[in-house]
Amino acid sequence: MRDYSIAVIPGDGTGPEVINEALKVLSVVSTKFGFKYRTEQFNLGGDRYLETGETLTDADLERLKVHSAILLGAIGHPNVKPGILEKGILLKLRFSLDQYINLRPVKLYRADFCPLKDKTPEDIDFVVIRENSEGLYKGLGEFQNKDTPEEVALQISHNTRAGVERCLRYAFEYCQRRNKHKKLTLCGKTNVLTFAWDLWQRTFEALAKEYPDVTTDYAHVDATTMWFVKNPEWFDVIVTDNMFGDIITDLGAMIQGGMGIAAGGNINPQGLSMFEPIGGSAPKYTGKGVINPLAAICAMGMMLENLGEAEAAGAIEAAVINLVNEKLQSLEAGKMGFSTSEIGDMVAAAVA
Repeated sequence: MRDYSIAVIPGDGTGPEVINEALKVLSVVSTKFGFKYRTEQFNLGGDRYLETGETLTDADLERLKVHSAILLGAIGHPNVKPGILEKGILLKLRFSLDQYINLRPVKLYRADFCPLKDKTPEDIDFVVIRENSEGLYKGLGEFQNKDTPEEVALQISHNTRAGVERCLRYAFEYCQRRNKHKKLTLCGKTNVLTFAWDLWQRTFEALAKEYPDVTTDYAHVDATTMWFVKNPEWFDVIVTDNMFGDIITDLGAMIQGGMGIAAGGNINPQGLSMFEPIGGSAPKYTGKGVINPLAAICAMGMMLENLGEAEAAGAIEAAVINLVNEKLQSLEAGKMGFSTSEIGDMVAAAVA
């Protein structure tokens, strides 16, 4: 029997609540589709940092590496200065585990949950592939003459040919497997950021020759945000760098119905990958039982698909689509018409 070991990081805020519902569905789907799993929980997040001063240690990483996948709830604590947990946990996980792809499906399940006029699920169904280990998030830079009138702050976008090429190659091959329109759009800023994006565009054009069945085009990042709102149906697969990907995927979440449904994966195609709802820890909703767990449940579905359990992942998505269309009043926290645990129960029952 297929057997998986899942590292679970509930994290901060509402993270434990949504992870609990994802695990509830995982229990049911594993029985139905005939695979086994075991979990190990990791205490990583703001509470641990405040108690011990630790974020993610080398010992934590070694324990994580023995698992099949990581399921993450949320990282972010109101009593911890911004940047500490993000760099010390999230970015360290991505960089240390070489999760160089951030995979973000943007898919609308119900037309009247979309803020765009007259757009349907047929119009909003694309994927953003974001380079996840380089660029501005590499953390390179310096201050010069700090705290003086002559201060200069330098933040360096670090892009390597190898890093860019492996991301682009993943995107071309993903576009082939997706087999929808087989159209890959490079999203960048070649007219202003002439060093980094010259590298990206040259590499993109060179690789395109190896994938003649994939249609390619290019859009500046500002134009991409415009077309997300005006004509999202133009997109199939989009590939971009770390910073631009971080920005446009939040806009993608809004047009697919909101953060309550938005899930993503941090992918190492040859190693350990991590899956998460992208909405953050939402501390103001902690403990109230009103947060939407569907993004975490969908992230768990992405995890199963990545592990090769495509049939189980499809059943989870079908259950979520049915629930969104038949029962929910909204995807926003506190407005859904059901509690966090009730939604988890309904998805689990539908899968079973």
